[in-house]
Amino acid sequence: MTESTQHGQAQHGRPWVPWLVTALVVLMSGGMMYLAHRGTSRAEALAEQSRQSAMDAATRARDAETARLQLEQKLAALEAERTQLATEKEQLSSEKEQLSQTVQEQEAELAKLKATYDDLQDKMKAEIADGAIRLSQVEGRIQVDLVDKVLFDSGDASISARGQEVLTRLGSVLAKVEDKSIQVSGHTDDSPPSQKLQSTFPSNWELSVARAVNVVRFLQDTGGVPARRLVAAGYGQMRPVSTNATPLGRARNRRIEVLLMPDLPAKRTPAAAVQRALAGGTATKAQAKPARGAK
Repeated sequence: MTESTQHGQAQHGRPWVPWLVTALVVLMSGGMMYLAHRGTSRAEALAEQSRQSAMDAATRARDAETARLQLEQKLAALEAERTQLATEKEQLSSEKEQLSQTVQEQEAELAKLKATYDDLQDKMKAEIADGAIRLSQVEGRIQVDLVDKVLFDSGDASISARGQEVLTRLGSVLAKVEDKSIQVSGHTDDSPPSQKLQSTFPSNWELSVARAVNVVRFLQDTGGVPARRLVAAGYGQMRPVSTNATPLGRARNRRIEVLLMPDLPAKRTPAAAVQRALAGGTATKAQAKPARGAK
């Protein structure tokens, strides 16, 4: 048998070989495609995972920055509150010191006021006992009310001998008071001056002012009270302390009031205010002059 004959017989005897080769080629191609597709999917998954991780990291970074800013704001607010509390503490401490100083000054003022009151009470005890002088202390002021008969004869502005003795004792106390203004005011009842006196005192205004001015001059000249602290005023019958319907009430209304008040800093008085004061019937020592016949 020839060689070609043998080869043809062999091929004729194995017809499945081409199919096998084809199948293997197909399988290998599919496997390679599968592997290639799987590799691509895995790469895409890894890329997506990487992108997600980056996004998560960015979100965490933003959250961390937001938390940091919020913390800084809280710290700034706490620092501002601490500064405010420190300022308030200093203010409270300063106010406490000022209050303590004010209390001490008030206590010292009350002590001096009480000493003056006690001194007046001692010097005027005889007149206080018989009701000729009333002594009172209200809101940092001391007031001495002297009925007119202690200082003056009826319808007269000249200080009597008894009045000079009383005012001498009063002046010895007032001369020692250094931080008070002393207002001396004259008051009358509602009865007009008698016909005999009207040539000297046309109304109760003139009589009350003349009496106040004479008391001020006596306290200055004889009692040694500094003139700059003295004020004279006349109110006539305009400020009664009792009824004018009874002799006792009229007697109480005819009086000289000596009022010790806190010495306030001097201020310029506008001309209009001076005119209103004069129209109201009051006069200071600088404005009022003793009425004719008054000493």
